[in-house]
Amino acid sequence: MGFVQNQSCALFLVLVLLPVSIILGCEERFQSTKAVYYITSDGLGTPNGACGYGEYGRTINDGCVAATSAFYNGGAGCGACYKVRCKKTECNPEGVLVVVTDHGGAGDADFIMSAKAFNKMAQPGFEKELMTYGKVDIEYRRVPCQYPGKTLTLKVTENSNYNSYLSLQFLYQAGSAEITAVEVFEEETQKWRPCRRAYGAVWDMPSPPKGPLTVRFFLDGSSEHVKPRWVLVPTVIPAFWQPGATYDTEIQLDEY
Repeated sequence: MGFVQNQSCALFLVLVLLPVSIILGCEERFQSTKAVYYITSDGLGTPNGACGYGEYGRTINDGCVAATSAFYNGGAGCGACYKVRCKKTECNPEGVLVVVTDHGGAGDADFIMSAKAFNKMAQPGFEKELMTYGKVDIEYRRVPCQYPGKTLTLKVTENSNYNSYLSLQFLYQAGSAEITAVEVFEEETQKWRPCRRAYGAVWDMPSPPKGPLTVRFFLDGSSEHVKPRWVLVPTVIPAFWQPGATYDTEIQLDEY
């Protein structure tokens, strides 16, 4: 009777533990590199980052952002999230989550972090000691971005000009996939017109179709659990769009 109970317990443990191992197996492993930081007046990011995010790039993720050249990927890496933790005794083992908003390198350091993000790697009370190092050894891995209460937002950038030039970017890009292509549907020809990646996370098109505009974008990524696919956003941009306006796609990318 005791033998039967032991078998049952063993079977129960396997059933309980198996999903956990599967989940852990889906996570990317930590890799090693170095990190430095840059200083702004408030410790947050810069609105002039190469991704073209402007003020959004300064404050997104509470200002815990980073520049990178290794993972910039021609702009496709803009908006990606990384878990970063340092290895000094002053470091918090939980580390910090940073969002890529800029391009830049610093020798053997793959991450140039905002001062606020760099500080958050420290144990409480050891921020000054960590900042004194200037450069630290870190571990990092790509993680899905999460924006509770937000869905993917499409912005018509400020330098757009109605009927002659359309410039777009995606904000609150959850999940771990990258947007590698954007197209706008032209009703007159019944064809999809490709946008050009102007720079960073900015896509543009001269002489855009008349609105309302339907947009689709292609999701891709290096992770094996990212399924490459097109995502359709019907009539997301109204007929009389305005430069600087944002439009909610009602899409939560971490569900794709």
